[in-house]
Amino acid sequence: MKKNLISLAVAGALATPMVALAQDTNVTIFGSVQAEYSTVDIEGHSSQALIGDDTNRSRWGLHVIENLGGGLKAKAHIEYGLNTGSGNLGVARERWVALANDGWGEVKFGRVQSPFKDFAGGMTIDPFAYTSLQAGGSGGTMYSPANGLGSAANGFVNSAGRYDSPTVEGFAFSALLMPGDANKLDPTYLGPGAANPLNPAFSSGSTNSGGEDGEWDFQIAAKYQAEFEGHGFDVFGGYSRDNVSTRQRALIGGDIDDEEVWRGGASWSFENFRLSGQYENINNAVGAATCTTAASLGSIGDGRGQCNSAMNLNGDGEIWFAGAEYTLGNTTLVAQGGMTHAKKVSGFAASKDARSFTVGAIHHLSKRSSLFGGYQRVDVRDNTPGVSDSDRNTYTVGVRHNF
Repeated sequence: MKKNLISLAVAGALATPMVALAQDTNVTIFGSVQAEYSTVDIEGHSSQALIGDDTNRSRWGLHVIENLGGGLKAKAHIEYGLNTGSGNLGVARERWVALANDGWGEVKFGRVQSPFKDFAGGMTIDPFAYTSLQAGGSGGTMYSPANGLGSAANGFVNSAGRYDSPTVEGFAFSALLMPGDANKLDPTYLGPGAANPLNPAFSSGSTNSGGEDGEWDFQIAAKYQAEFEGHGFDVFGGYSRDNVSTRQRALIGGDIDDEEVWRGGASWSFENFRLSGQYENINNAVGAATCTTAASLGSIGDGRGQCNSAMNLNGDGEIWFAGAEYTLGNTTLVAQGGMTHAKKVSGFAASKDARSFTVGAIHHLSKRSSLFGGYQRVDVRDNTPGVSDSDRNTYTVGVRHNF
């Protein structure tokens, strides 16, 4: 009996610091697992089908919050993505530490998401985000640069700081800054490996964000949300600048300008109905970095890939997107579409256009589990002599569980 009492006393003494720690610190394990059966029929290529999650929805991670007192909080976030259709053990998503206060907002340091992705427009207005029907994928109607400054599924920016303001009278803004002067992080310096097919002087490997010789990439976005007599309004806009580095100029050749993207959009909701739209104007696109592998659902340059939103090298273009949703019980019906226009670059590339429309449904089995499916059609007009337009049809059905 005495031995049992002593054991209980020791256990209680050891547990006391952990209980105190738990009062000030909260650790959340979160994640999502998705699998879909998709069939893609691209003109000029045999149909392809897959079972898995090539759009990087599946993930797991830890989110930590510690109360420091006086309204100040310390946060940490670690997140890995995975593909349910392969043996991949996981790829890095967000990884950051932060300080936050309800009064002045939150500042993050590390690998963060682009505000164009999760704050103002982007994936936030696409109900089919992270599926084969997403507007930033085969639909090609959202901008997807490889350096993460866009709205695609892989819109993560390395070596960055991000600030999110508190919401005041419905207004909030977000800003991201990625310091340059780091040759290792240059998007065209891809590390040791095989020769770069665009320029044998540069090697290939894993792509990354960053600049060289003092370039600083940045992004700022703002939004305003309000409700009036049952109507919900959300207006947003933003500006993104990707400063071209010395190495990029050497790779592309000639005098190229810094990439700039302007965005504007809005959504309106009433009862079970929602309309949303977004417009982006792109200037001086930085080459192939305008389309990520995740956005194309296949390797860039692979004939099976679906990226039709890439602008021409150092070219201009525009993208618009519009969608409608109607919720009937536990089911949301979706119809959306848009257009991409890549302008001609004199002496280098012809103009091209892509128009898409998507119809489908999302059925919520519970607060955490859902079924989804639909059809997407993309009509491509590429004015390059001898190049197939590669129109495509995509069919998919899938299941998702969040935890």
